[in-house]
Amino acid sequence: MDYFTAVKAFIQVVEAGSFVKAAQALDLPRNTVTKHIQSLESHLRVKLLNRTTRRISLTNDGTAYYERMVRVVDQWLEAESDLTSAQARPHGKLRVDMGSTMATMLVIPALPDFQKRYPDLQLDIGVSDRPVDLLGDRVDCVIRGGTLSDPSLIARRLGSLKFVTCATPEYLAAHGTPLHPGDLEKDHQMIRYFFAGTNRRLPVEYVRAEERITVDANYFVSVNDSNALLAATLAGLGVVQTLMFMAEPHFKSGALVQLLQEWSMEPNPIYIVYSPNRHLSARVRVFVAWLVGLFEAKGLR
Repeated sequence: MDYFTAVKAFIQVVEAGSFVKAAQALDLPRNTVTKHIQSLESHLRVKLLNRTTRRISLTNDGTAYYERMVRVVDQWLEAESDLTSAQARPHGKLRVDMGSTMATMLVIPALPDFQKRYPDLQLDIGVSDRPVDLLGDRVDCVIRGGTLSDPSLIARRLGSLKFVTCATPEYLAAHGTPLHPGDLEKDHQMIRYFFAGTNRRLPVEYVRAEERITVDANYFVSVNDSNALLAATLAGLGVVQTLMFMAEPHFKSGALVQLLQEWSMEPNPIYIVYSPNRHLSARVRVFVAWLVGLFEAKGLR
């Protein structure tokens, strides 16, 4: 039995959800994939998969075996990649997690350039603002903003994002234009952001010279996604403090009006984060280098 090939076939069957799809992905006959799994089960003397005519599922032993072997195979392939010509042309799967705004408005629109440079890479992009377990979730790296809470992780700063305050012309016509951050607590509603999992609202802070003000304004709606935050603003539901690169196109179109320009909020630092226990593969390195160039090109460094 070709043990490594059998293990790869097993992993592919689990991830594809069927023997047919796994065979197609591996470019092997279906019967060959079936024999690989049977040989593996015979070698291990355990049943790895429950099979019916409609579906397959992992046994308890199969789940434990999959969770361990998928990491072994990942590391095996990474080692091969680093010791061959793949340094110049990396290949394989790269698992990344980032917030929805970062994904939809910055990274994904620029990915055609990355694809041209590295056509043999395959990206799995998780889009969420939730904390990610880099090892448990089998993620190679994450892009996150703000203060990093886990000092054990390795982080490289990509750049920083500026905040602005804005609202629609229609909202301002109905409620007036705030001239001072304190006005937001009197006659206005703000659209607020809360963190998924904790429901803690993001503080609204303003700085001018040595003066710092924290605003606790009323709100009609709060959301836990930055794209939803912008959508609520464009719907005229209140004043918002949001990222400049999200709001800027709407300033140009006239859909939004920038407010309190003499006041600022400290820029939000953006990092790409890895686990110190995970080998930094060639594919991760080229992705990081490309992200650094992307932030520089966008003037976000």
